[in-house]
Amino acid sequence: MSEETQPKVDSSEHVNIKVTDSSSEIFFKIKKSTQLKKLIDAFCQRQGKQKSSLRFLYDGQRVTDTDTPETLQIEDGDTIEAHQEQLGGC
Repeated sequence: MSEETQPKVDSSEHVNIKVTDSSSEIFFKIKKSTQLKKLIDAFCQRQGKQKSSLRFLYDGQRVTDTDTPETLQIEDGDTIEAHQEQLGGC
């Protein structure tokens, strides 16, 4: 019986998150307690973009390096959006 309960405990500690920009989407599986800095850095590296040129949003809220899936209440299969950082304006 312990074999059946073990995957449930393991899956509740991890969450699958999709990070998408206008041209692609990348899936990550991370622990709920892991800071999203690791996910953001990995996305930028895979896309060949500077971290400072993008901003990341979850449910319209800006994602910071110190946020975790737990603090933002991200559930399995949720999406974080990557947008081009825009400065200035009229």
